[in-house]
Amino acid sequence: MKVDPKNAKWTSEYGGKKYYFCAPGCRYMFEKDQEKYLKSDGPLIKM
Repeated sequence: MKVDPKNAKWTSEYGGKKYYFCAPGCRYMFEKDQEKYLKSDGPLIKM
């Protein structure tokens, strides 16, 4: 899912880069294991 940085309420920084999220749960999952999500070719969180 693409998130517009201008409207994103939740962000996280990792490796000098800022990431934007549509929901706090997605940010939480990313922050638990950033490398898992950065290596993925598709969505890892099923809604």
